[in-house]
Amino acid sequence: MPARLGLPFSRLQIPDIRAEVIRRGLVASISDTTIWRWLTEDAITPWTHRSWIFPRDPDFGTKAARVLDLYAGEWDGRRLTNDEFVISADEKTSIQARIRCHPTLPPAARRAMRVEHEYDRGGALQYLAAWDVHRARLFGRCEPKTGIEPFGRLVAQVMSVEPYRSARRVFTDRRQRFLAPWAGLDRAARGRASHPAPHPPADPCQLAQPGRDLLQHP
Repeated sequence: MPARLGLPFSRLQIPDIRAEVIRRGLVASISDTTIWRWLTEDAITPWTHRSWIFPRDPDFGTKAARVLDLYAGEWDGRRLTNDEFVISADEKTSIQARIRCHPTLPPAARRAMRVEHEYDRGGALQYLAAWDVHRARLFGRCEPKTGIEPFGRLVAQVMSVEPYRSARRVFTDRRQRFLAPWAGLDRAARGRASHPAPHPPADPCQLAQPGRDLLQHP
């Protein structure tokens, strides 16, 4: 135990264990990999732990099932058709924009890619991405900050191209709405859409996701 060694922390890392067994003379040398393998082979591993959030929403199972059904290509007990799409969207915030002092050199014969260690700070960017769950297609963009407007630009980016522009329905697991087939325009701007709907839409409805709202159209 770290406390018996007079250490201020509560857990030993693999390199700490390696140093300690060598210091005690139990082995002359040993690799971190060997120690890790011995620890993982034990029947009970109290030294490992995993962070966990217990669901507090009493309707968690019901809400999660609807989202997971969409990921599995189903909605209301039927399979999604070829003109229905499921988009998973989220953002990665505060990505440091690093300006390398020298350009990166591409890999060459018997040489790995070379990336300059020194850099200047260019602030922080937010990366927004939308992933077509069933067609493995990714849309992404960098924005100076997050919010409804930046996410709306991601929506417009997705909905401005086929097949999403003329899709019958586009689901998303995000709070904001993907409005098909109006290229991401909100209801007030439908009349100005450059690509009018080929058929009248139904009213949007809301699908609740654990911890947030999942909105889909219609």
